[in-house]
Amino acid sequence: MNSPAALVLVAEDEPEIADILRAYLAREGLRSAHAANGREALELHLSLRPDLLLLDVRMPLLDGWQVLAEVRRRGSTPIIMITAHDQDVDKLSALRMGADDYVVKPFNPAEVAARARAVLRRTLGGGEGNGGAGILRTGPLEIDLDAFRVSVRSDQGEQLLALTLTEFRLLAHLARMPRRVFSRSELLHACLPESDALERTVDSHLSKLRRKLEEAGVGGLPVSVRGVGYCLEGNA
Repeated sequence: MNSPAALVLVAEDEPEIADILRAYLAREGLRSAHAANGREALELHLSLRPDLLLLDVRMPLLDGWQVLAEVRRRGSTPIIMITAHDQDVDKLSALRMGADDYVVKPFNPAEVAARARAVLRRTLGGGEGNGGAGILRTGPLEIDLDAFRVSVRSDQGEQLLALTLTEFRLLAHLARMPRRVFSRSELLHACLPESDALERTVDSHLSKLRRKLEEAGVGGLPVSVRGVGYCLEGNA
């Protein structure tokens, strides 16, 4: 990873846990900052512009859900949620709201640091495995693989989409072969390899991606192929 090292904001109200996470992040060669409550997390997100946010759900002043919603309103900073609840509803809620991944307490701090490094490789190091990235164009969509930027072109001009890291990865993967149908398992392993997410979480991410595309005037994409998976464009 290029110098200076990537910055991870650890939003965690328990000092001991925050210290452990920061120590393991340092072992991965990453810089870190600490926010002890949700309000401080939002303030530091604005002032420090971190490359990744490790966000605990249960925090004083503002909880993790409120912080997640506001950070997503601001942009596409990658977010890994930290929750004490190992329940599918909580995990799916995090993904629907725009989190890129989640870990459940008690966790292995080395695994959390490794996941953080894996996400950062993709966002900062062009780690899509595309050997030079470039621009993908399909229909009205233009996908800049180097800048992690997606725009919709129309007669009214260009509109940028605010996508999460996972949404971007899924869209880019589908766009490389827009008429090929990818199974959920293929998309999961290609776009969330560092996660232990279930295949149905792909549905959640793609549902949110579809809503964002619809809001930008691109309806019906990605296409769901019943019993098989997804493709970006139909075979009409």
